[in-house]
Amino acid sequence: METKITVHALINAPVEKVWDAYTKPEHITKWNYASSDWHSPSAVNDLRPGGKFIFRMESKDGSQGFDFSGTYTAVTTHSLIAYTIDDDRKATVSFVNKDGKTEVTVTFEAEDKNTIELQQSGWQAILDNFKAYTEKGS
Repeated sequence: METKITVHALINAPVEKVWDAYTKPEHITKWNYASSDWHSPSAVNDLRPGGKFIFRMESKDGSQGFDFSGTYTAVTTHSLIAYTIDDDRKATVSFVNKDGKTEVTVTFEAEDKNTIELQQSGWQAILDNFKAYTEKGS
């Protein structure tokens, strides 16, 4: 059985705004990184079942980088995104309205190259960047 990791954020914005900030490439490049010495210079997102995504993540000094990519398996607008990462791990993102705020929950299967703690802290940092970006006005 795969180890699953879950990260959460409660975002002070309506679900429509949160959805757009999470899914549109022009927004993804503004928040999709775990630390300030990294960035996401490009994003391609075909948000539909069977559609592909490729989010480039790299250090600002150019010394390292990778494409985070995969294929969507389910998309329910303003509610759920499910996908398979290119290494065959599965992930889901849910969006739940909580009295005008939006709870975003990301659950993903862990990989075996990094510790569970490192993976959880990295994905949580990205989600925290997303929260900050979305709340300041995306």
